[in-house]
Parts: sequence; structure tokens; C-alpha cells
Amino acid sequence: MRKLILTALMAATAFPVAAEAQSRGEIRRDRRDIQEQKREYRDAVRRGDWRDARDARGDLRDARRELREDRNDRNRRWGDNDWRDWRNRNRGVYARGNWRAPFRYYAFRPGVRIAPVYYTSSYWIADPWRYRLPPAGYGERWVRHYDDLLLVDTRRGIVLRVIHNFYW
Repeated sequence: MRKLILTALMAATAFPVAAEAQSRGEIRRDRRDIQEQKREYRDAVRRGDWRDARDARGDLRDARRELREDRNDRNRRWGDNDWRDWRNRNRGVYARGNWRAPFRYYAFRPGVRIAPVYYTSSYWIADPWRYRLPPAGYGERWVRHYDDLLLVDTRRGIVLRVIHNFYW
């Protein structure tokens, strides 16, 4: 009986890590599928085979939808309630402080490409676990922009997620 309980505890602690790894793997696979579908579409257009191009465009649309759904599932798994509850109990951690940037405030939206000046290393959140944020993926960083928090793909400069009024 003791072995069964220990095995169940070990499985319960290992499962979220495995689920996260699976999710990142799915996202990576979906990105590869999108690249492949883009190639097939371009090749069909070059050949002038419009029926194949139409089919490839539909496949590309499906691959993009799957990527979007996997990203949304990943974001749902890291629910906003974790950090919101923590913020309400620990207001001192989220105090705004004397923070200024050499640029104006702009309310960014997910999907927007931003200039590298907005996500240089001086604006990175070095310890997202302190704020109960989900870990950033490969090539992604949590970045502070005045009172907002942005998850930015640093390779392409695209805003992946925005949390408005994160700091008090």
C-alpha cells in the first residue's frame, strides 16, 4: 500500500512537467507543419496548379488554427488566477517603484511586432517565478513596459501576450 501511495505521488508531481513538455513539443511541431504547408503552397503557385494551391492554402489555414489552439491551451493551463491571487495578497512585490523608460507608453496588443528598444535586457523580468508567472519558452522573455507586462518573442520581436496593469 505504501508503494502504491508513493508511486501515485511521484506520478502526480511528474505529470505537469510532462504535460508542459508535450505542449511545447506540440507547438514546435505545429510551427514545422506551418512551414511545410507554406512551402507546398508556394510550390503549387509557382507550378501554376491552382487546384493544388487551393488545397495547400486550406492545409496551411488548418495548421495555423492548430497552432493557435495549442497556444491557447498552454495559456489556459497557466491561468491568470495564480498570479492575480498572489498579487492581491502580496502587494509589495508588485509595487510600481520609480521606473521610467526613455520612450512613451503604448498599449501593445498580442501579435504586434515591436522595436528591439522595447525588449532590451534592461527591461527583462529576470525572475518570473517571483510574480507567479509561467516560464517563458525558448526565445521568449517577459518584459516590463511601464505598468504592463509583455511576453515577447525576442527572435522576431512579436508580442505574444499582454498583461495590462500588472504593477500597482
